[in-house]
Amino acid sequence: MASLLYQTIEQISREKHIEPDIIVAAIEDAMVVAARKYYKTEEDLRSKFNAETGHVDVFAVRTVVDEVADPLREISLADARKQQPGIEPGGEIFQNKPTEVLGRIAAQTAKQVILQKVREAERDTIYNEYHTRVGELVNGIVKRVEGPDVIVDMGRTEARMPKREQSRLETYNVGERLRVTIRAVERAAKGPQVIVSRADPALVQRLFEMEVPEIYDGTVQIRAVAREAGERTKIAVESRDKEVDPVGACVGMKGMRVQSIIRELRGEKIDIIPYNEDTLTFAQKSLSPAKVTRVQVVDVEEKRLEVIVEDTQLSLAIGKKGQNVRLASKLIGWNIDIKSEEEKRREIEDQMTALTSPGTPLTELAGVGPKTVEKLEAHGVTSIEKLADMTPEQLVEIPGIGEKMVEKIRQSVGTYFEELEARQAAEAAAESAAAAEAEAAAAVAAREAETAAAAAAAEAPPAEEPSAEATSADEQETTEIAAVNDEETTEIAAVGEDETSEIAAILDEPVSEGEAAESAPAESQSAAEVPSDDSAMEESPEEPGKPKNPGNSETQE
Repeated sequence: MASLLYQTIEQISREKHIEPDIIVAAIEDAMVVAARKYYKTEEDLRSKFNAETGHVDVFAVRTVVDEVADPLREISLADARKQQPGIEPGGEIFQNKPTEVLGRIAAQTAKQVILQKVREAERDTIYNEYHTRVGELVNGIVKRVEGPDVIVDMGRTEARMPKREQSRLETYNVGERLRVTIRAVERAAKGPQVIVSRADPALVQRLFEMEVPEIYDGTVQIRAVAREAGERTKIAVESRDKEVDPVGACVGMKGMRVQSIIRELRGEKIDIIPYNEDTLTFAQKSLSPAKVTRVQVVDVEEKRLEVIVEDTQLSLAIGKKGQNVRLASKLIGWNIDIKSEEEKRREIEDQMTALTSPGTPLTELAGVGPKTVEKLEAHGVTSIEKLADMTPEQLVEIPGIGEKMVEKIRQSVGTYFEELEARQAAEAAAESAAAAEAEAAAAVAAREAETAAAAAAAEAPPAEEPSAEATSADEQETTEIAAVNDEETTEIAAVGEDETSEIAAILDEPVSEGEAAESAPAESQSAAEVPSDDSAMEESPEEPGKPKNPGNSETQE
């Protein structure tokens, strides 16, 4: 049966999550320290814990040798065989040291040693447990706030969340539950220090693994994450199954999956981007929501890309304070230079101008001799502009040019460009003065023209208005013409009515055969003399077989 002391050791080991052997070793070491302090000896002391009795025995150990050099640690073979027959050289003789004589001071020393050993064992256990869990998502409770740092209770230990690992949108209250990731585990004088984070990109990745089953089982993989805590996160996902949409799986039905993660991050924006092996295509997708016109590689070794967008999309591609392009650059691992279409066009025009312009010859550079000019031209430097773009190291590499000549060339080039800028400034000032004089002359001419026009208008006679008598005469003439036309129309209508009445009377009057015969020629002549109204009636189309003028037909009969 285990002793009461061993039962206490087992209880402490369960509470501290320490192996019982570690506590037993601590007790043995404590007894050795206490005995050495009490006996004040340099002997090799060892202790042994008896689990059944709970007693700790202390021994002085000596090694068996042929010739003794250190009497405190060695013993001769003859003396050793007196205590233990049959022992050989190299063996050990244990001599018991009484522990009952150890006093209060020795016991206090043993206590301090035991506490120290247990504390060190506990620190090692905590370190061994958490240093392998870096990047893992854990739950904690805010225990207290120490200045800018937040202390999080993780159960067995306390973790620290520094200011740099906190999200900008969040405020933390004592007793609040948090999901954090283990950022690092550091060894310190007071024990292992666990650093947790709410700003680590791994936090977003672990939250997606919890919310999206396709990521947890490996169907959808998270290839890259770029985050600015509290503002925006970009995450690149890829599907191993062609039938599974990686973006749709992360968003979820009506955005339920991604919305739960956004709520956990207190409203932080998340951009989910499909991963692509092609760097240009991946860069174009990573700058969403901006629409990219084209992407081209500038330098493969330095990993630099040039992105061209429309003028209206430039601010959206750059983002607030450069946030969008900064996150895209972190996501793809390349440096990104964003330019608008107008900027790129101007850049190309400047390059074409530089190529077509011959440049200023080196002979115009004051202070540089012809021999130096020949050396520069032999090296391919034919203009002052090219010379100004070269570094001192490049100039020194040219044969025949030393450091003093390099300094002289740099001074001459600087003087040339200063004079050039002064001339350009003078020309610009002269052009501005000429333009101002031209504008002033134009303004004076305009004022003189306005004055002349006003004077001419004042001297011109007023336009004559038609008199009242002329107007009355015109109106009277118009009235007379209308009256004449009305009278002629009335006379024509009266003549037509008289002739019609005469014809009707002749038809109604009875006549004899002789009179009829005599009067036939006269009637025919009268009928021939009928006005144009009857002729118009005969010329109008009628039905076939029907006589055009019934009156004339009756007269002929």
